[in-house]
Amino acid sequence: MRIDGISALVTGGASGLGLATARELIRRGAFVTILDLPVSDGAAVAKELGDRTRFGAADITSEDEVRSAITVAEQAGPLRALVHCAGRGGDRNRIVDKQHQPGSLETFEQVITVNLAGTYNVLRLAAAAMSHNDLLDGDRGACVLTASVAAFDGQIGQTSYTASKAAIHGITLVAARDLASWGIRVNTIAPGTFDTPMLANLRQDIREGLAASVPHPKRLGDPADYGHLAVSLLENRYINGETVRLDGSIRMAPR
Repeated sequence: MRIDGISALVTGGASGLGLATARELIRRGAFVTILDLPVSDGAAVAKELGDRTRFGAADITSEDEVRSAITVAEQAGPLRALVHCAGRGGDRNRIVDKQHQPGSLETFEQVITVNLAGTYNVLRLAAAAMSHNDLLDGDRGACVLTASVAAFDGQIGQTSYTASKAAIHGITLVAARDLASWGIRVNTIAPGTFDTPMLANLRQDIREGLAASVPHPKRLGDPADYGHLAVSLLENRYINGETVRLDGSIRMAPR
């Protein structure tokens, strides 16, 4: 898919992986709509990024709000690309704690709702919009979802997060096969330990330990690494139905 001149939607685009992706898409000539929560810095970020950027305030679990953000994106032309980065961390609950109490079902459901149901909501609505497009370089659209290495190497206390991210990996091939008849590709990135706002509050020694645990290169992932891969997956017309680990070959320990 040619990036120059297309309209793209980036969820979670006000910070972290989403912001880096928005920057890369704009650098490549796309018009970008940042979808993020109304309380986010999305409006200010869109203004900072320039006149090729719009902001669509939305909760990814809301059908009406996501539809509205897609409408904003379509003001720049038919929606051709989706990069879905929005989500939340896990609840860090043990299945059974030291007091023999079962983990919270409520917080488990909350994580699943945001990370999995939210992903499906954004994917289905974006794909429906793309299905009306004319073919461009063989595609009507392309979507990139975000899982995590936790989908494969979940650590103790990550039950809810791992379940949600493993499910995103699981639906990737199904979605690619399902949407093939419309000429829409679907791929997923599974990031490792990235230098994002989620890790910003960790102590410096913990951050350094995480970086040292990466075989090569020995550093936390840069959000720009994610943005580069996301745009590559949008561009490459023969990559479809794949989950790509972006992790410096790290394999997470049990805890």
